[in-house]
Amino acid sequence: MKTLVCDVAIIGAGSAGLAANSAAHAAGATVLLIDRGPGGTTCARVGCMPSKLLLAAGDAAYAAQSAHRFGVSLPAGIAVDGAAVMARVRRERDRFVGSVLDGVAHIPADRKLLGSARFYGPNSLIVDDQTRVEARSIVIATGSTSLVPQQLDAVKARVLTNETVFELATLPASLAVLGAGPLGLELAQGMARLGVKVALFDHGDKLGGLRDPSLLGVARKIFGAALDLRLRSEIQSASEAAAGVALKWRDAAGAEHVETFEYILVAAGRTPNLSELALERAGLALDPHGTPMFDRTTLQCGDSAIFIAGDADHDRPVLHEASAEGRIAGANAASYPKLDATARMTPLVIVFSDPNIAAIGVPFEQAKATAVVIGEASYEDQGRAKVFLQNAGLIRIYGDHEGRLLGAEMLGPAVEHSAHLLAWCVQQKLKAHEVLKFPFYHPTFEEGLRSALRDLCGKVGSLRKMERDSITFGPAT
Repeated sequence: MKTLVCDVAIIGAGSAGLAANSAAHAAGATVLLIDRGPGGTTCARVGCMPSKLLLAAGDAAYAAQSAHRFGVSLPAGIAVDGAAVMARVRRERDRFVGSVLDGVAHIPADRKLLGSARFYGPNSLIVDDQTRVEARSIVIATGSTSLVPQQLDAVKARVLTNETVFELATLPASLAVLGAGPLGLELAQGMARLGVKVALFDHGDKLGGLRDPSLLGVARKIFGAALDLRLRSEIQSASEAAAGVALKWRDAAGAEHVETFEYILVAAGRTPNLSELALERAGLALDPHGTPMFDRTTLQCGDSAIFIAGDADHDRPVLHEASAEGRIAGANAASYPKLDATARMTPLVIVFSDPNIAAIGVPFEQAKATAVVIGEASYEDQGRAKVFLQNAGLIRIYGDHEGRLLGAEMLGPAVEHSAHLLAWCVQQKLKAHEVLKFPFYHPTFEEGLRSALRDLCGKVGSLRKMERDSITFGPAT
């Protein structure tokens, strides 16, 4: 068995691992990047990009199907070519993956190693039982994998996850989507708009990751009108059927049902890829889920020379956070034992459903516990939304009693853009009346954000202050 020695060993070449590699190398450390393949990052290969390609096709089909609402007719009708849809998804997906792989290819051969790593000790790894790696510090960036319920073991050939669904040669005739979180909602809506018969199941009553009961009620109404929602349902078993899978489930009232679907798509959560790392040899304290305990500002695990980043730590499983964590972990691994604590970005999650969903900053439960003031605005009578026949949704912004912005949940047209603006304001610790001094162009979807900010100001008694400052409100929205 050969031995390699380096300053920093990084396990995993996904978004977090590549960011850690760049940061550690920039700090002057000798770095070894270890990856078992296939590479290309979760986002590019099986996550953000292929799912958005599918959603784009669904949105195009929906726009064509809905054109009559604007007085536009399509005499020949529309036809969805499932094979062409999936071929484009894979073709463009492969381009995104290829750009990542090209970047990895430029890393010198002596700075990367292909294989599966496991701990041999706190500062050493074994890769494929062939190579021993001795490192001054180690970064765990192994990503995560979809969770598949045991009830589906009997029909594995008909079970899809985000890691396999994009390999379908054509669109399925019918699909049971298990999990109504962000990924499940996105894929269910995209497939349904492309003509697939879809049922969306979840054992709870949440939807799209929303937590605020006010927004949840609106979301159930909006998405329930377009999707077959089966919330508070329990999957009992699945068996092979002539046309695919016979799924047995119990509804919220306790009634049992059996329904046949061509495929089952599991979108019920992900688990960190840690089970093969032999963490017991690393001497780390683990949480009840088996994830190393770590400091969120340094990404250090306990007081060890081991750091963790990205989906592997199961903290903020989104790409921009994975990259940020990779940079923090890589820089601290390179400078260990000297560490720099880094203030984290304001939490921001966006669901690319239609309408969009976004969550910013302090979550609803925490906001409620601290007795904050909530400003809200509906999109039902919002100008730009009515122009595009997208006038549905609700914004709720959480602020303290001085009007300082703490967080929000948003459901509405194009709130992916408003969410960014609001996240920046939260991170800058701005107050609602200060944000209202910024320009809001008319007519835009962002005016919905302004309406919610005004409502918050009114509730904290800031309207008189705004009048003294001679703020011009502009056209009504």
